[in-house]
Amino acid sequence: MQRVCFVLKVRQDRLEEYRSRHREVWPEMRDALSATGWHNYSLFLRDDGLLVGYLETEDFDRARSAMDATEVNARWQAAMGDLFEELDGVAPDAAMDPLPEVFHLP
Repeated sequence: MQRVCFVLKVRQDRLEEYRSRHREVWPEMRDALSATGWHNYSLFLRDDGLLVGYLETEDFDRARSAMDATEVNARWQAAMGDLFEELDGVAPDAAMDPLPEVFHLP
């Protein structure tokens, strides 16, 4: 199982909107994430907008590609894109660059 961690930056003036949208993630989005191999997926948001994401998957590239192929993901990314800083027109999920793991205590 591959463990993936990534960081993004939410606009400070949109933090509450970001939190609100994640309190009610669309059921079809949750289903698509599970069906495409995203497991134990968590997001952590600091008050300055730093967003840390963590997930487990068999193959992150495959899981991300499978989500890219879903209609619900296209709608979600379009709805969420303007909440982030420094994406330069890239969808938030495409900007998820995994951080290298330097330590793990199983």
